[in-house]
Amino acid sequence: MKDMIRTLHPEKKQGVNISKTKYEIIRKAILSTLHSEKEMTFMNLSRAVEKEVNGSFEGSVTWYVTTVKLDLEARGVVKRVPHSRPQLVKLV
Repeated sequence: MKDMIRTLHPEKKQGVNISKTKYEIIRKAILSTLHSEKEMTFMNLSRAVEKEVNGSFEGSVTWYVTTVKLDLEARGVVKRVPHSRPQLVKLV
């Protein structure tokens, strides 16, 4: 069985087990995108990550971006901008 990681959730809900390799690919893409853009909507972040992994990723990029973003929020790496609509995401 591949190496797995149990993700965290900022609202203390149960996380999910995902491939550590896929987690790292998406995590790196999220962080590099937010380093260059500073703050962006979740939808634009998902699109940017999808563009960065450029078809070489197996699975739903949007699902993985959502899951990894929630994990990064729980770990204090990224945060949602309070009261933003649509949701804005930025590095802590």
